[in-house]
Amino acid sequence: MRFFKVFLAAFLALVAFTGICIIVLLVMIGKALTSEKVTINPNGVLVLETGQSYKEQKLVNPLGALMKDEPGEIPGLFQTVRLIENAADDDNIKGIYLKVNGNPNGFASTEELRNALLRFRKSGKFVYAYGEVMEQNAYYLASAADKVYLNPKGMVDFTGFSSQVMFLKGTLEKLEIKPEIFYCGKFKSATEPLRETQMTEANRIQTTQFLGELYGNFLQGVGKARSIDTATLHGYANANLIQEPADALKYKLVDGLKYDDEIEAELKTKSSTKADDKINFITLGKYNTGTDLPIGEGESKIALIYAQGDIIGGESDRDNTIASENYIREIRKAREDKKVKAILFRVNSGGGSALASEVIWRELSLAKKAKPVVVSMGDYAASGGYYISCMADSIFAEPNTLTGSIGVFGVMFNMQDFFKNKLGVTFDGVKTAQYADLGSVGRPLTEGEKRFIQNGVDSTYASFKSRVVAGRKLDPAVVDSIAQGRVWSGVQAKELGLVDRIGGINEALACAARLAKLSEYRLREYPEVKDPFTKLMKGLGADVSLKMVKRELGANFELYQQLKDAQQMHGEIQAKMPFKYNF
Repeated sequence: MRFFKVFLAAFLALVAFTGICIIVLLVMIGKALTSEKVTINPNGVLVLETGQSYKEQKLVNPLGALMKDEPGEIPGLFQTVRLIENAADDDNIKGIYLKVNGNPNGFASTEELRNALLRFRKSGKFVYAYGEVMEQNAYYLASAADKVYLNPKGMVDFTGFSSQVMFLKGTLEKLEIKPEIFYCGKFKSATEPLRETQMTEANRIQTTQFLGELYGNFLQGVGKARSIDTATLHGYANANLIQEPADALKYKLVDGLKYDDEIEAELKTKSSTKADDKINFITLGKYNTGTDLPIGEGESKIALIYAQGDIIGGESDRDNTIASENYIREIRKAREDKKVKAILFRVNSGGGSALASEVIWRELSLAKKAKPVVVSMGDYAASGGYYISCMADSIFAEPNTLTGSIGVFGVMFNMQDFFKNKLGVTFDGVKTAQYADLGSVGRPLTEGEKRFIQNGVDSTYASFKSRVVAGRKLDPAVVDSIAQGRVWSGVQAKELGLVDRIGGINEALACAARLAKLSEYRLREYPEVKDPFTKLMKGLGADVSLKMVKRELGANFELYQQLKDAQQMHGEIQAKMPFKYNF
């Protein structure tokens, strides 16, 4: 009896202790997330880190709010651009210190940030960049600065771009897994890793061409900033001349070789800070908290709808996902709101489900009948990403956006031999109709079933092209020639009529206002940022699991991710660009 009393007392104490801990944790998180007004003091230097990843919308990080070195809120890309623009007119900001430490952002996102820095410089304020190791995409951003400094023992990567694809055909053969692939478009290379051991000639041609366009844009940007012609810069890379820090200085890629304390001494002078005082460094997160960005004036609104990630059917609460039902609701809200006079649809997607793309296209087409719809393309707006863009009144892309990829495919996996010979598993069953088990991984497709699936892929491809013909007002023969699953750069896409103008979110927003005949308006962003507590509870386990998988697999994580992506393609027609390009 005494044992049960002790056990019960201990159990109740544990429950009470756990409850108190949870309450304390929630109070701490709530306090951390409560935005206390931050005062931006004079002589401030805004600190931007090139290693920060910027999503389209801001990210609220409840756990980060509790940690000293982690921001509780990471501004989105457009929000960051607006903060930089605001800093240009802020008397308390003397300049920007760009800490160069990698760059996980895509080409078009980097272009948006770089252009914002160039506009900031026009205010007469300084932009200084400093880094120890400068990779090419980080150096491209740093080259927008007045002064670029490198650690005396550091390095600048200036070796040119490359694109490498991992092919899984041999792996699948060893596992006795047989992919049965159906596609339209000779350049539609998304399935190549499953069916080839090297690039097809068509894929090599398209990749060489758009990679050359991206590299040309890189060289032009650096060349203009550093007053070096592009042929000379290309020669540096070809001959691998930038091997030591002294080489970067000799060939004028940087302005000096200095340690961080020497940079701080120079920043003190630039920011009117006394030698014995600390520089008033202001992180982007702090500046965001202490700054009220204007949302505009008047009753009229422009809806800015962010669409980033894979396109999927149904509903989803995952980040970086464009779920069709979620976006139908968001677009419909903007369409039915009488105060919303135009829609700016920001697309950053390599595509996904063809059906989900069609569903979103339909809702945007309905919105277009009621008010102007303008599309702004991010790093990618390809395949399904282009499907949901092509109906717009006007389309904007950055010069280094990857778009097009007008083509579709389907994949079915025959895993009969894998299960039988590797695992000793066999399948048997009954059915009430001949094709009731169509799509089963336990048997190969029949010739008749293959025809059914190819017909479906052909029909979807024809629908996709017809949407482009109608949206872009191009001849069907022209669309057929520039489709074929081919990926284009933003510059190429403009020349072909797939986009209207080269520009970023600001230019697209100005166009939406012109089309709606608005001299003043307020900006309304969709979808709403998720409640941080709900997001924490739902995403904590998944986030920890993903980090554990990355840590355990190391360099093999890319292979794991590619196999996982391939598995998710099974059984549904996809409008998706090739596996992610790495540069």
